[in-house]
Amino acid sequence: MNKSNSSNGQFPKLNLPPAELRLSRGDNVIKVFDPLRKKYVVLTPEEYVRQHFVSWLTRHLNYPPSLISNEIGISLNGTRKRCDTVVFNADGTPLMIVEYKAPDIVITQNVFDQIVRYNMTLQAKYLVVSNGMSHYCCVIDYKSNTYNFIPSIPEYNDLKNIFSNN
Repeated sequence: MNKSNSSNGQFPKLNLPPAELRLSRGDNVIKVFDPLRKKYVVLTPEEYVRQHFVSWLTRHLNYPPSLISNEIGISLNGTRKRCDTVVFNADGTPLMIVEYKAPDIVITQNVFDQIVRYNMTLQAKYLVVSNGMSHYCCVIDYKSNTYNFIPSIPEYNDLKNIFSNN
């Protein structure tokens, strides 16, 4: 087991604070410990972004780790899909869906379309897409059937307060 502060040379420096990653090497593959799933997973570029993003949410924006889940299975039009990360309220209501892409993947309308489809099932208030370099967050207003992009990812307490007011 190895601890690494952020980049191990294999991935670029992200537009996120450094994260302390627990790495394991073997069988020609590098794995990273996911504290939310409590297991080692293959360290893909997307997983690298996920681990840094979740670390930022928990360490800098005060998101309780107990209310965040990675790789949440949902059923969408009869097929099984997986949301990269879902943040919940204390009562289990989904507040935010986060979709990750590798740092070299450009975030396009297709990426947003994917997360919007997932949200048809979960009905979260916030949708976030990140490739570790750029982060986009929009707030859904279900009363007026509109959405607005906001300039930054809200702290958890702000997320809950805004959610309870809509």
